[in-house]
Amino acid sequence: MNTTNATNATVTHSTAEDAGPHVAASSTGPHAAGPSVADPASLHTSVIAWFDRHARDLPWRRPEAGAWGVMVSEFMLQQTPVARVLPVYEQWLARWPRPADLAASPSGEAVRAWGRLGYPRRALRLHGAAQAITERHGGDVPRDHAQLLALPGIGEYTAAAVASFAYGQRHPVLDTNVRRVFARAATGIQYPPNATTAAERRLARALLPDDEAAAARWAAASMELGALVCTAKSEDCGRCPIADRCAWRLAGKPAHEGPARRGQTYAGTDRQVRGRLLAVLRDATEPVPRSALDTVWNEPVQRARALDGLVADGLVEPLDGGRYRLPLT
Repeated sequence: MNTTNATNATVTHSTAEDAGPHVAASSTGPHAAGPSVADPASLHTSVIAWFDRHARDLPWRRPEAGAWGVMVSEFMLQQTPVARVLPVYEQWLARWPRPADLAASPSGEAVRAWGRLGYPRRALRLHGAAQAITERHGGDVPRDHAQLLALPGIGEYTAAAVASFAYGQRHPVLDTNVRRVFARAATGIQYPPNATTAAERRLARALLPDDEAAAARWAAASMELGALVCTAKSEDCGRCPIADRCAWRLAGKPAHEGPARRGQTYAGTDRQVRGRLLAVLRDATEPVPRSALDTVWNEPVQRARALDGLVADGLVEPLDGGRYRLPLT
């Protein structure tokens, strides 16, 4: 149940998987204005009611998507805008409507179909998960959280998201959007830490409704709120259903005092070079000579490093005679 606004915002799922003690609201400072963890019912009611009115119609939210559609969306929407994901998602599910369909294809075809979504190792991980689902679970995405977590390429976030959004189970689902909502509403700070902390995990569990269906709805609703209203750059408190109880807002929106927030760069990085090399291989129907790859970037050391990294990651297969292709295994 990934969330970003319409077609131009970026979903960034937090995949750090740690747990530990919750930082409770203090009696002074910005925490004091926040909602009490001991009485979260009003938060649930308000946020879920808002979600009922404003949730977007996304294909992975429809009943026909099933658990496989939810899983595919979770892989694709990590750090990738909905606008870029939607056409690839539709094409992917049309070609591979079940895990066994993907498992029967070479991993290189998954990389090819991934297109320009970025972070193409996700395609290999999804392919590996599809193979494991086919081999271990008869081709059906497992319902059990532990079995989901045991799949290759599945971390705590994705396992919880699939169990919650596909199967309506009770699990804390902490992506970047949810973490930001909780940081502001309950903790009174503008941004969560750069990596998910033990305190955040405890807070998420404390805020989780006891009822399974309500918990799954709360997970989706709080994520949507962070994506559409309580955004990183331009929060819209006038549209927020819990603005009157938001610790950060009631404290006067104190500025972020923690470590500098990490920005993402792309131009000139190895990621950009890797993307250009993969683009050549995706478009090719036959193995590509090294000379064709050499034309995509004029800095030979960085180009070689990027190509070596693609080979090491299993995204590119080197052949005799200095030729390269997407993997066939």
